[in-house]
Amino acid sequence: MTIDQSFRTVMEGCAAPAPGRGGAWITEEFIEAYTRLHRQGHAHSVECRLKGELVGGIYGVTVGGLFAGESMFHRVNDASKVALHHLVRHLRERGFALFDIQMVTPATKPLGAIEIPRREYLQRLSAAVKMKCGF
Repeated sequence: MTIDQSFRTVMEGCAAPAPGRGGAWITEEFIEAYTRLHRQGHAHSVECRLKGELVGGIYGVTVGGLFAGESMFHRVNDASKVALHHLVRHLRERGFALFDIQMVTPATKPLGAIEIPRREYLQRLSAAVKMKCGF
């Protein structure tokens, strides 16, 4: 497992077409913009490697104590789940208050993902972005 070692490559993995998974929304322009955010310290990736080869990962953006997950990918079964598990542990250790995953999935539910009402989300979001958390 690594963090922020292959940000652009993780994004490219997320953008690659895969059976049953979209990716067309991650354009080259989008990758360039997020890579700039990464260089500025706002966007981050977690990479899963097998024998040195990148086999899965996840990326997203931080604001205060919020991590907004954008996308994840795998080239080996469950590699993205391993990256997600590592990311959840990493965020908890650093005191992040909110991990926005966009929607609960079979991969995220066992890691504690829950749906919350919009009003509660906005309250949590307001508090999270005011926090000082280092990724």
